Amino acid sequence: MFRTPRFQMSAITRRWMYNTFGVIVAILAIVAIASCLVLHRYYYSIVEMNLNQISESLVSSYFSVYLGSDEKHFEAGARGYVESFEEKDTMEVWVLDSNGNVIVSSSGFDIPSGSEMPDYVSALENSQSKHIAVCRTPSGEKVMARTILISGSNRSSAGAVRYITSLEQIDHNLAVIDTIICVACVFGMFLVWISGYFFIQSIVKPVRKVSKTAQDIAKGNFAARIDSHRYNDEIGELCETINYMAGELEDSEKIKNDFISTVSHELRTPLTAIQGWAETMAQTEITDPDVFRKGMKAIVSESERLSSLVEDLLDFSRIQSGRMNMKRDKIDVLAELDDTMYVFKERALREGVDLEYNAPTLPAPMEGDGDRIKQAFVNILDNAIKYTGQGGKVNVTAAIATEEGKLTITFADNGCGIPAHDLPRVKEKFYKANTSVRGSGIGLAVTDEIIRRHGGALDISSVEGEGTTVTVTLPIEQAQLLQVPPAELTEQEEREVLLLEQIVKEQKSNTECDK
Repeated sequence: MFRTPRFQMSAITRRWMYNTFGVIVAILAIVAIASCLVLHRYYYSIVEMNLNQISESLVSSYFSVYLGSDEKHFEAGARGYVESFEEKDTMEVWVLDSNGNVIVSSSGFDIPSGSEMPDYVSALENSQSKHIAVCRTPSGEKVMARTILISGSNRSSAGAVRYITSLEQIDHNLAVIDTIICVACVFGMFLVWISGYFFIQSIVKPVRKVSKTAQDIAKGNFAARIDSHRYNDEIGELCETINYMAGELEDSEKIKNDFISTVSHELRTPLTAIQGWAETMAQTEITDPDVFRKGMKAIVSESERLSSLVEDLLDFSRIQSGRMNMKRDKIDVLAELDDTMYVFKERALREGVDLEYNAPTLPAPMEGDGDRIKQAFVNILDNAIKYTGQGGKVNVTAAIATEEGKLTITFADNGCGIPAHDLPRVKEKFYKANTSVRGSGIGLAVTDEIIRRHGGALDISSVEGEGTTVTVTLPIEQAQLLQVPPAELTEQEEREVLLLEQIVKEQKSNTECDK
């Protein structure tokens, strides 16, 4: 039972969201976070570099003259250092005593005791007597501070100088930059989503059309077509392929229907004739022998015609299923052609067709199925006579290319010919270029298969209104003229004698090789 396929187009979008858009979002997020961290680190490193430019030796040398004296003298020295500090505009300076209390600051404001000074605490614990840290002032301002300890005579801390620079403006600038980066990333995600959405739609919509058209074709509507795709891509190629497939199916359906109609007619005609004559002969006492012979001749003739049609159908069925067997015997192709020509001479004479035949006296030996080869010749000659009509001419010519090991047989007629648009398809199954002439339309398909299985080729050329030429090329063994046959022998007998002599010669040669 046919089940209509269902395509959930939303699933395609979801897969794109998870597999592509999700990855892009993750990458942009990582890039944004990394950029922000790098910028933060860069700007903070600049501030740290400015603080590190302050010389530790300069502090030690300046305060060395104030060590060992009273607190007021040290405080006066601290005030002098702060007042002479040149970077007061960019950073603040604190001078601390040995207990960590702020003696003087460049801001002029009193600094409450117990203020957060992690850099000072770390400097006391650091063997290098200096440290940088990020902290907050008592007012809550975020700063970066560097502490340089002032060593006493016994290498103990006599005080410290603390340099403080504000990070508020830097953090503000970084916040603006971070916002710009985030907005840019979000905007980039939006652009990716928009472009991806339209791209997905450019795929989904044609696929929907393909699905709908395929369903229509599956239901038997071979006239269904997909509108032209706007892009020259794989989707457009798929649409063109579906349209081409629909066209081929439509043609095949028409050919199949014509074939059924033709075969039905071809079967009905001989059956009607056989039945009519049989009923006449059964119901009527026939005293005239001529009438009886005429009726029996018609029955036999129509029976042979019916048998030939059934045999063609069986052969075609065997070809389609790959069960068409070929015998492999030593045969003379020209002898089979002679037999076929002999059979058709009477028919050609009866139908008013001039049948000419020219063939060499040399045999044309090959490994093959003589009955099938003869069947192919019969099909070709039957078509030639049918489509030539009374007063026409059919010329059959055979030629052997000894060096190439090929036999070429040409069947040329001056009949109605084949239209140019039908010529490429005349060897297809069920195809008939001219439906007004009897025939099933599978004779040439069977003939082409027989010739192909014998390693040959079947070529057809035609001009409408002038005639058709069918050329059969078969590979043969190289036969040489061993002796001149007696003059009283017929051409067929001559070839048979030469073929037998060729076989005897080959057998002798094989025997000598075995010895």
